[in-house]
Amino acid sequence: MFGIATIGRHACPFEAGQELQVMELVTPTIRQGGVDTVFVMPNLQPPITSVAQALEYQSRLRSIEPKVNFLMSLYLHPSVTPEVIAEASLSRAIAGVKLYPQGVTTNSESGVAGDFLETYSSVFAAMEQHDLVLNLHGEVPGAPPSANMSLEEAFLPDLKRIHEKFPRLRCVLEHCSTAAALDAVRACGPSVAGTITAHHLYLTGDISEVDPLAFCKPIPKTAEDRDALIKAASSGDPKFFFGSDSAPHLLVSKSGKPVPAGVYTQSFASQLVILALEEAIEKGIIEEHEVTQERLEQFLSRSGRRFYKLPEPAADGPKIVLRRTGETIPKSIKSADGTLEIGLSRHSAPIFSLSWTS
Repeated sequence: MFGIATIGRHACPFEAGQELQVMELVTPTIRQGGVDTVFVMPNLQPPITSVAQALEYQSRLRSIEPKVNFLMSLYLHPSVTPEVIAEASLSRAIAGVKLYPQGVTTNSESGVAGDFLETYSSVFAAMEQHDLVLNLHGEVPGAPPSANMSLEEAFLPDLKRIHEKFPRLRCVLEHCSTAAALDAVRACGPSVAGTITAHHLYLTGDISEVDPLAFCKPIPKTAEDRDALIKAASSGDPKFFFGSDSAPHLLVSKSGKPVPAGVYTQSFASQLVILALEEAIEKGIIEEHEVTQERLEQFLSRSGRRFYKLPEPAADGPKIVLRRTGETIPKSIKSADGTLEIGLSRHSAPIFSLSWTS
C-alpha cells in the first residue's frame, strides 16, 4: 500500500524528550493503518531544510519501524537553494519539497510569503531538472477575497501559474478540500496530481468547528465539497490518490485553546477511507458498483506509487486483508507508561480489522 503520512507534525513545543516519545508512539501505527510507504512532511520545529536533517530524521524513523519506506522532504525556505536541490537528488532519499504559505497551518511560520513563484523560480527550475516533487499546502493566508471563496480556492491560480511556467515539474496539491481544487487539478497536465485524506471524506466544516479532534487545515468545507471528494476517490482517476495528512497532537493540547490544527487518523487510515465510502453508498452519493477492489487499490496504492515513480508492488508481495470482527476505533493511543495520549478521529466507529499477509 502507499500512503502519505505527516509524521512528527505538532502544534506546540514539547517538554524535553516528548518529541521522540511521540515519534516512537505513532510510527508503529503506520502499518496498522494499512500503509507501508509514507511521504514524511518536514514541518517540524525547527523545520527540515537540509539534506543532513532529512537523512537523520529518516534514520530515526527507520530505527523505529524498519518495514516502512520513508520518502523524505524538505521545507521550502530561503536556505533551500538550487544547490541543495541537486544534493537532495543525489541522496535518493528525498522525494520532494513542501511549500507552506506562511501562517496557514501548524508550524508554517517559516513558510513562503509574497510572490513565491518569483522568489523560488530558480529552485523550481532545479526541481524540474532533477525530477523532485513540489508538494503544495494550497491555501492563501489571511481573509479570502470574498465570502464565497475559500483559502484553498484563492490559491488555485498559483497552482496554474506554477504548472504553466514549469510544465514538467511534478506537483501535488495536498489534502484537497473543495470541488474547485479537484477541477483545478484536472485542468492541469499529467504532472499535477492531488491527494485526498480520509478525514476530508467524512468531515464537513460544521463538524470540524465544534469537534477539536476533527479540526484541521485546510478546514473541511461543505457537504457538496465532501461529496465531490468522495466521487473523485472512487472514480479511478489516477490524478487523485490517498494522502493521510495524519497529524498527531497530544490530547491535552486538543483540549486547550487555541485548538491546534490536525486530525490523527494513521492508526486506521485505510479503514477510515473504506468506512467513508460505505457511508457514501448508504447516502446515495455513489453507487456500490463504483467501489471496486481495483479502484480502491488504485486510490490507496497504485496511483500514488506511479506518480512518485516507485516500483510496482510484486504480485506475491505483502497485501492487507480486511475483515469484519466487530472492532471499533478507540478513543486514543497511549504510550506504554500512559504519560502521552493522542486522540483518534471518529472514536467508537465500527471499522474493519486489518492485517498483513506477510
